[in-house]
Amino acid sequence: MSALTIHRQPAGLRRPVMILAFSGWNDAAEAATTAARFLTGAWQAEKFAEIDPEEFFHFGLSRPYVRFKAGSQTEREVIWPTTDFALAQSPALPRDVIIGVSAEPHLRWKTYGGAVLELARRCEVSLVLTLGALLSAVPHTKPVRLAGSASDPELAARFGIKPTRYEGPTGIVGVMNTMCREAGVPAASLWANVPHYITGIENPKAALALVERVLAFLPAEVDVSDLAEGARQFDDNLREIVAQNAKIAAYVKKLEASETDEEPEPADTGELPPASDLVAEMEQFLKQQRPD
Repeated sequence: MSALTIHRQPAGLRRPVMILAFSGWNDAAEAATTAARFLTGAWQAEKFAEIDPEEFFHFGLSRPYVRFKAGSQTEREVIWPTTDFALAQSPALPRDVIIGVSAEPHLRWKTYGGAVLELARRCEVSLVLTLGALLSAVPHTKPVRLAGSASDPELAARFGIKPTRYEGPTGIVGVMNTMCREAGVPAASLWANVPHYITGIENPKAALALVERVLAFLPAEVDVSDLAEGARQFDDNLREIVAQNAKIAAYVKKLEASETDEEPEPADTGELPPASDLVAEMEQFLKQQRPD
């Protein structure tokens, strides 16, 4: 029995693109999942399918949670960490878009990937696009760099990405890209490079970079003013904090001076002298800005 459930089979789809994002290892500063959820809301995408979590999650690591049912103060329901797929069929879109967002599964990645590909086949998906974010030795003061890969050079050129040279541990995003290629499904992957010294804070600037690249590819237009304002506030907050800390300011300047046009190297997280300082100061700063 398949773990995939399609609540309603869409008909008459227009060369749909499937966008996937997974929280966890593939999602530094929550940039990828923030981008995917933003697009889900902007296009008013509606859930139509899901993957049952039973085979793929260790519930001691990704715990379900309980909440009161709508309209009830006594009856609770359990919310499981499912993989939900939403369909956007807006007239403003030149093609339909399926968006899947989930935590990275813990178990049986090949079977899980097979369920995703089953949905792609049944919806005649023309492209699977995975979003990710990685920690890199890049300064927050520069535009967000995007890297990635694609199943053919023409597709890579359309996304404006150069093939990554990365070799090493991978997550479900890397597995999905390989499974798509082996199944003959066109695939591409977009990764935002996130400054490694501000890892514990959501990065709307990186999420905005991913969203804008997706919109340029489709092409489509979306009001990104809320996300852009979040990115501006993010930059302003960091600028204020860095100005108050000479050690962090010197570290950022070092990164700026060493930056080249080459692909940034993944950050050596063992060499992060100011990281804990900056994260602690940023969190304290944000707490002071928020009303009780």
